[in-house]
Amino acid sequence: MKLTIRSFRPTTAFVVPSVAFLSMLALAGPAGAITATDAHGSAHVVKVASRDRIDTHISDLHARLQITRAQEAQWQKVSQVMRDNASKMDSLRLARIDGAGSMTAVGDLKSYGEIADAHAAGIRQLTPVFQELYDSMSDVQKKNADLIFQDRQHVARKN
Repeated sequence: MKLTIRSFRPTTAFVVPSVAFLSMLALAGPAGAITATDAHGSAHVVKVASRDRIDTHISDLHARLQITRAQEAQWQKVSQVMRDNASKMDSLRLARIDGAGSMTAVGDLKSYGEIADAHAAGIRQLTPVFQELYDSMSDVQKKNADLIFQDRQHVARKN
């Protein structure tokens, strides 16, 4: 089985944790499903695609949330946490891919657990910085943000 990377255009707020979670599920299959040759050839592609995806998502979210100049400092904190979270998830996914050929069933479960833990930790790190930004928003911006998050939930239920 070959590892394929699909192009993904985020359309909802904070899809990064969801994308990371979906990527984690895609990689959660049997460790032998990804060969070492596939893993090494794909590692660079995964890193570049993820970096491009997070940058695009951050830019899109900045526009959709209608971030003002006065909110830029809070936004920079949010975007930095998003980048840090994406980087951590990428490292764990790449380690999982690199070890796929020799990973035991127990190692596979441990790797999956590390990714799940990092996903949860990322959300915990993102929440307070987003709260600070959200608190600075106008009522119109807050309603908009709420709709973006509701839309995200609607998309998640469809999948």
